[in-house]
Amino acid sequence: MVEKLQQAPVSITLNSSGGFEIWGPLGFSLPENDQQTTAQPGDVILYNGSNLCLFYGTNSWSYTRLGKIDGLSESELRTFLKAGESNIGVVLSLDNSAAIKEVKSNGSEDGTYYSVNGQRVQNPTHGIYFKNHKKVIL
Repeated sequence: MVEKLQQAPVSITLNSSGGFEIWGPLGFSLPENDQQTTAQPGDVILYNGSNLCLFYGTNSWSYTRLGKIDGLSESELRTFLKAGESNIGVVLSLDNSAAIKEVKSNGSEDGTYYSVNGQRVQNPTHGIYFKNHKKVIL
């Protein structure tokens, strides 16, 4: 998967299924290393070599584990993954040049919202922000 993403970002459409995941076809196949697994919320799974599954619940099956989404509660994960919705556009990319690497505190908490790019946001709408040095999902 890393080699594929080093070439270019991959856009896929995911749909909710079974009340525990969103999934969709990658448009290409990857090598499988399936093992009987109980997927947990946050797990990123390859199914049948060509389908990406992002879990917000649990399910047991033979999967290839690709990774994990960390730092979100199960409720936040359901919101982030748009649980129950269909036609969710997702772009997979290795480009993290705009990602926040570290948050340092000067000891004050002023309630200001910041985007994931580190920009101050006056009137935040739906999305992921940082407020008082913590991740907030609106």
